[in-house]
Amino acid sequence: MKPAAFDYLRADHVEQAVEALARHGEDARILAGGQSLMAVLNMRLANPALLIDISRSEPMGQLRVAQGQLCIGAAVTQARVEWRAGLASELPLLALAFPHISHFQVRNRGTVAGSIAHADPSAELALCLLALQGEVLLRRARGRRVVKAADFFTGMLLTARAPDELLEEVRFPLAPAGAGYGFEEFSMRHGDFAVCAVAAVADAQRLRIAVGGVADRPTASDFPLLQGSALDDALNELAWSLDARDEPQASAQLRRQLVRTLGRRAVLQALSNRALERSTA
Repeated sequence: MKPAAFDYLRADHVEQAVEALARHGEDARILAGGQSLMAVLNMRLANPALLIDISRSEPMGQLRVAQGQLCIGAAVTQARVEWRAGLASELPLLALAFPHISHFQVRNRGTVAGSIAHADPSAELALCLLALQGEVLLRRARGRRVVKAADFFTGMLLTARAPDELLEEVRFPLAPAGAGYGFEEFSMRHGDFAVCAVAAVADAQRLRIAVGGVADRPTASDFPLLQGSALDDALNELAWSLDARDEPQASAQLRRQLVRTLGRRAVLQALSNRALERSTA
């Protein structure tokens, strides 16, 4: 199938994009990498009157470090972040997660902000943003607002972004000294959507475990620095607390078991990396 007819606007500046969104609202869609949007348009699951192309915008293609965060503009591709020099030290969790994200051809075109805005519950970038307690910058004609990751994802493919708002920037906090990270994922084939993915962050005070692919959105919970049977008990409770979905490719029972198994691996990886960080500090 092919998409229904639409008008096209190339927006080289943020102001052009937000002004068009203010005029058209829900009848407009933002095109950055197009890896999710074009499939939706081709299947006519969305029929926007206007497509606003920001992919060649220089201001929205900025990638910078500011105030202890890696700030990723709306037009920055996933590949550009993945191959950023120093990513493994700046954001070790992202470095662990990127190889699991689809295929390199998709990462070459797909944007970080686009994945976050699409809000697929199996998306690795959304999971990492939540695990790291990142935030998004939303821009509209009347101004800007910052939304924490925990408040941004509201349901299956749903976010707190209003129809007249542009997701202008995604912000990932840089790794503090002494923290450890782990990431584990199960999918039917490499590059497929995650049946279950788990990100773990361990610092001096706590353990943070984020799960994707199980409920209608990524979820995160904080625990003490657990190990052994205490960790197993916590992961079991976490697995049952999630609204696991039954689907043809994977049952809710399988997803709960994956939370336990992958969660333990991710946590042990995070604790091990934390210990290594402390020994080399």
